[in-house]
Amino acid sequence: MPHADYYDLLGVSRAADLSAIKTAYRRLAVKYHPDKNSGDPAAEEKFKEAAEAYSVLSDPEKRRRYDTYGRAGLGGAGGFQGFDQEIFADFSDILGDLFGFGNVFGGGRRRRRGHAGRDLRYELAIEFEEAIRGLETRIKIPRLEPCGQCSGSGAAPGGLDRCSHCNGQGQVAFQQGFFTIARTCGHCRGTGKRISEHCAGCRGEGRLQVERDLQVRIPAGVDSGMQLRVSGEGEAGAAGGPPGDLYVEIRVKDHPEFTRDDCDIHSTVEISFSQAALGMEKKVPILDGEYSLRIPAGTQSGTRFRVRGKGVPALDGRGRGDHYLAVQVRTPLSLDSAQRELYERLAEIEGDPTADRGLFDRVKDIFS
Repeated sequence: MPHADYYDLLGVSRAADLSAIKTAYRRLAVKYHPDKNSGDPAAEEKFKEAAEAYSVLSDPEKRRRYDTYGRAGLGGAGGFQGFDQEIFADFSDILGDLFGFGNVFGGGRRRRRGHAGRDLRYELAIEFEEAIRGLETRIKIPRLEPCGQCSGSGAAPGGLDRCSHCNGQGQVAFQQGFFTIARTCGHCRGTGKRISEHCAGCRGEGRLQVERDLQVRIPAGVDSGMQLRVSGEGEAGAAGGPPGDLYVEIRVKDHPEFTRDDCDIHSTVEISFSQAALGMEKKVPILDGEYSLRIPAGTQSGTRFRVRGKGVPALDGRGRGDHYLAVQVRTPLSLDSAQRELYERLAEIEGDPTADRGLFDRVKDIFS
């Protein structure tokens, strides 16, 4: 029975470049891998054929001879002769991702870098004005840090030996079908080392619980519920792993006068009935101090005045929001005799059907 053409096996044209050949091979290797087709000899044979075709077409010299003379031109060096380390280095990554193997075909030692440290969270309560203006503050964080005595190794001086199970490689190999697979050594967790004598300071843990004093910068414009990420300030990793991150969650305290809506500030300006009727100029508190608000005559309760650019700074640094001042006309709860007399006078005037002047003109007469 004649052998199938290598190009036909991979499903590529004879003009295909190396990238197309590699892509086609990977697709077939994943499809017919024995671990995905357990007990299927036909799939295993297709897997071997794809590997054989790739081993030839991915090598420029072998491909030239194959294109010129066919399989006969490969001689004793041609065809598939086992898993070549260089050729299958890229395929090792595929199988590792698909099936969870640390390495395939024994190519290249990979050591796991330990376990990453946990991320930490810290709730920081700040004043309303601090959230608007930003601040730098210090916080105390309890966390695990590398032991100073053993530099995080967990071993006493001279107490770190080569792992006997993996012979210091960090991986152990085993046979899977017709190729060799390497897994991370479970005894040394991929470090290639075993502790023969534990560090007295951390008792072999490599980390100690400490309280760390950190300075954090809170940008202007933060709001409640926002989280600030401080990279690398979480717990230390185990066995040399990278540290986690610190997340500072902001809680802004309420303000007695101001409320916030995104980048805008809202507050209330309380005035009397006569001030609303006659108009006035009133100094009112805003974030930057005081603002002189002109209230025109006849202002109704609930009227809002907008002070541009006096709100919260945008986090991206592009301007500020506005401050909205809502007028609330105060109705007196009790009156003294003089006030009662004036209001009774006003009531008489308001009730005069023959009066042809406006209400506010009449009010001015009463208070003049």
